Amino acid sequence: MTWHAQLRLDYTAEHGRSVARFAHDGPLRILQSLYPEGDAVCHNVLVHPPGGLVGGDTLQIDVSAGPGSHGLVTTPGASRFYRSDAGPAVQSAHIRGQADSRVEWLPLEALYYSGCLAQNRLVLALEPGAELLGWDIAALGLPQANQPFVQGEVLQHLELQGAWLERGRIAAADSRLLDGPLGLAGHRCLATLFFTAGAPIARPRRDRLLEAARDVIAAHALAPTAGATAPGPRVVALRVLADLVEPAIGLLKSVRRAWRDVAWDLGGNDPRGWAL
Repeated sequence: MTWHAQLRLDYTAEHGRSVARFAHDGPLRILQSLYPEGDAVCHNVLVHPPGGLVGGDTLQIDVSAGPGSHGLVTTPGASRFYRSDAGPAVQSAHIRGQADSRVEWLPLEALYYSGCLAQNRLVLALEPGAELLGWDIAALGLPQANQPFVQGEVLQHLELQGAWLERGRIAAADSRLLDGPLGLAGHRCLATLFFTAGAPIARPRRDRLLEAARDVIAAHALAPTAGATAPGPRVVALRVLADLVEPAIGLLKSVRRAWRDVAWDLGGNDPRGWAL
């Protein structure tokens, strides 16, 4: 049996409060809206009850943030792409930010099991004045369970429309990519944190974001395999390779806290579920 699910999540600013409304078809849900930072920022947890994707499954997620709203989306645990015998499993997320909106897209890691045929797509469309802070965390195989990524293929697509595109295909048979010094160099977790905007980020602000990220990286154990760059005038990105998920996501969480302070004058305020 395959699952086909769609979810639409809309944030609006109403009398100083960011309000979330959603509609779904199939097994995708948004849990209760939470306001640990006050009314201005709405935290939501995206839940997929089946717990993972197999061949033929499709998940379509559409998020829209209206003017002046601030929505934060995370998940209660990892997304799992299992071994596929029936074509690709596809997760596709589209996020649209209107003027003066803020979105944080912070799903926990995607675990790609050996034998999976996975496609994971994220497309951002931001109007001038809109900003988004998000990440993509990919783990190949289950090294701690002695289940390496030896079969299968992963397609990753990360796009800010009109400004930035990163698209890569990771095949288990591609040893030059997985193990070569110009590829993953034997690491099996790759993660990207990004701050994106609908208009060019002013140079002094962009420099402060880069400096904040580099300060955190310099004090972290993953400093040799991490770096922060500005791949375009509307993007600041941090990339890291690691053997395991936990140190990589720990680094991204620390830089996210720093970027929230620099960009929005907000504290870290991690979602409550991350502390469980």
